[in-house]
Amino acid sequence: MGESVAEATITSWLKNIGDPIEMDEAIVEIATDKVDSEVPSDVEGTLVEILFEVDAVVKVGDTIAIIETLGDSAEEKIVATHSDEIIDEATIIEKEVENAIEAKKIGKVSESGKFFSPLVRNIAATENVSMEELEAIIGTGKDDRVTKNDILAYIESGRSVAKPVQKEIIAEVQQPKTAATETVKTAAPISVSGEDEIIEMSRMGKMVAHHMVASVQTSAHVQSFIEVDVTNIVKWRDRVKDQFFAREGEKITYTPIFMMAVANIIKKFPMVNISVDGDKIIKRKAINLGMAASLADGNLIVPVIKNADQLNLVGMTKAVNDLANRARKGQLKPDDIQGGTYTVTNVGSFGSVFGTPIINQPQVAILALGAVRKVPAVIETPDGDFIGIRHKMFVSHSYDHRVVNGALGGMFIKAVKESLEAWDVKSDF
Repeated sequence: MGESVAEATITSWLKNIGDPIEMDEAIVEIATDKVDSEVPSDVEGTLVEILFEVDAVVKVGDTIAIIETLGDSAEEKIVATHSDEIIDEATIIEKEVENAIEAKKIGKVSESGKFFSPLVRNIAATENVSMEELEAIIGTGKDDRVTKNDILAYIESGRSVAKPVQKEIIAEVQQPKTAATETVKTAAPISVSGEDEIIEMSRMGKMVAHHMVASVQTSAHVQSFIEVDVTNIVKWRDRVKDQFFAREGEKITYTPIFMMAVANIIKKFPMVNISVDGDKIIKRKAINLGMAASLADGNLIVPVIKNADQLNLVGMTKAVNDLANRARKGQLKPDDIQGGTYTVTNVGSFGSVFGTPIINQPQVAILALGAVRKVPAVIETPDGDFIGIRHKMFVSHSYDHRVVNGALGGMFIKAVKESLEAWDVKSDF
């Protein structure tokens, strides 16, 4: 699923129990916080068990289904044990399937409503740990779940369980009650009249909302703004766009030009291409540009252009168009949205002059491109100043003030401005 992805939601099973499955045939659709995708089978066989229902949230690494496979032929194969006993391989496969099914059975929620993963239940069964003992173990995982390390520590300690009061103390230390948290919990209720329409938020909408709130709570957001004269770029694009399409089969927009400029400037200011891990700063070697794109349902997604600084204008145009097209069609893969180190969003596509975007965690900065507009401007010449019509746009830079100060944030967008304004209108592509 790619780095940082810990779980996914089962959205649809494409096969039923008993259905034959071909190699690389999609068997299930899953969704992460940003992308939906199909999971193909890496074997050929028959689906014999579905271990998670639709809408279930599963951890990366969990077994979600069991596929019974056959050998190279339908004939039975035999294997010899160390005692030279001949065993029917079909019996071995059948036993393995039964064990896997049994593993899932012991992974269900207990009678008290406490969830134990199949791995924890299997360890418990092997070590003869009763359900009552499992219930008493204090979990350190998400939502107080008992992890593998918890049950192993319990077994190694002679099966001694900490008193429940210790769990309460730990919980209070980890999440102290403050006026702020109490305010959130006691938010004013919203009144609804009979004429109001109640709309359930989509799964992606909920996840994006959570991600944005978490980003604001994590990073100290501050913004810098600068106006850029892109007249040369507009004239250049008007001159070459037809030739570009004829030669490359791609339409060239302003976006790949801006993305290429940003990637090159990041190389000069590598401290905006970082992440924060506690008190440590992770300086990213790769420059992977996230490109915010709108979906058909109105949500946004951020596919990533890997090693963007290594692409020329043609390569960047192809990458931008490919990701934008696949985003609109819902064809992005999990890897397409992983590994971003810096994000660019084009708020000007909706007519906005500028915006104050929220940082895409775990990154520390994001650039917003405003709409390109014709405006009257003062033009300086050796013969004096005069008023002329120029194409201009605003660039907004949001950055994490914990690690990026105003000088660095301002110098970065100033360098972006200078790069764009220095575009050679007579250059080729």
